[in-house]
Order: sequence, then C-alpha cells, then structure tokens
Amino acid sequence: MKVLLAEDTADLNRAVSTMLTMSGFDVDSAFDGEEALAYTQSNGYDGIILDIMMPKKTGLEVLAALREANDPTPVLLLTAKSEVDDRVTGLDAGADDYLTKPFAMKELLARVRALTRRSSHIAKPEGELIFGDLHLFPETLEIRSESSIRLSAREFGLLHLLAGTGEAALPSEQILSRIWPGDEEAGTDTVWLYVSYLRTKLFSIGSAAAISGERGGSFTFLPGGTASMA
Repeated sequence: MKVLLAEDTADLNRAVSTMLTMSGFDVDSAFDGEEALAYTQSNGYDGIILDIMMPKKTGLEVLAALREANDPTPVLLLTAKSEVDDRVTGLDAGADDYLTKPFAMKELLARVRALTRRSSHIAKPEGELIFGDLHLFPETLEIRSESSIRLSAREFGLLHLLAGTGEAALPSEQILSRIWPGDEEAGTDTVWLYVSYLRTKLFSIGSAAAISGERGGSFTFLPGGTASMA
C-alpha cells in the first residue's frame, strides 16, 4: 500500500515514516502543505496522513484541494488537542479520521491500516504480467519497462483492468464500478485523474504503452501505441 505522510516536524516525520515502511507501506514524505499537494497531483495513494498545522498550506487546505479535484483517497488528520474546531471542519470537509497528538505509534499504525482497507478488495493476479514492453508485478505493485516505479493499489488495479481488457474500450462508469465500488465520493473525474497519473508514469519509465480516451468517456489500453499527455 502506498501512503503519503505530510508532517512538518522532521523528527516525527522520520519516526512515522520508518514505522510505516517497516510495516510494509511504501511512504512518500512531505514537510509542508505545498509539497504534499504536489505529491497528490502526480500520484495516487491508498491513504494520506495530513498534519493540520503545516507551513505554506495547512492540512485543511490540502484536503480541500484533494476533494475539489475529485480525489476520494482516505485522509487521516493529525491534530493538536486544542484544534477541536479544525477537527470538525476537517471531518465536514471530507477527512475520514483524525488522531490527536501526542499519539502512540501502534494506534497510528492501526488507523492507517483501517484507512487503507478500502483498497485491499482490489483483486491482484499472481505472477508477472507482460503487455508489450510493460511488465506488471502484482506482489510489489511495480511496473517496469526501461525503468520501474511502484504504484498505489488503485493505480495498479486500474492499469491491470485496462491492460487485461486488450484494446477494447472501457467506459468510465464501468471502471468506477470495478475499481471504486460503493465509493460515493468517486466519480468519472476520479477515473480521469487516475488515468492521468498512469499516463505520466508510463511515460516516465520509457514504455511505449499508452492509454487513449477523454475525460468522462471510455479508455483503451494500447500496448504499443501513443497517446496524448493532455
């Protein structure tokens, strides 16, 4: 599972990141709100941990930007005891949970595991899969061509769904029902967002594979074609 941790206190960021990594999570660390938002604009995550009080942009501002972009990734807010109003505002704005500082690492780990459970239903095939020059490794959620990169569970699930369908077009609504079943916050713009992530990552690893289609429409995996990055 891939997690974003946004916490501006360096020692706490390092400790939490180490704990999550040792527990099997793939962690990206951000130290201010702008950096956190930049990460979310180029990556899909199975869960996001946001400290409310951060420089440049607060955790609440990052959360608002996520939901405005139709990103339904579950969010855990880290708050101080005095931030009652911010906790209420955060939950009203679409946060899924909050944890008050100081906290026990075991409790944080339990909250993150619960947070990322939404992605655990996505079926993963066994063994390496090959589509043109693109290799998929379900056990590690890694894709490889000239170079490699790890994906979130939903990114990997979407790529596997599209690639496994051959060159047939899949409507956005059908993709939603397969990758975000029962998630009322997800919509066709969410599908478009994740297709955009995958297009960028296919390009970044030097693969000739591409995904064609337009926002709100159908999408097709092309193992050796080209598609616009727009």
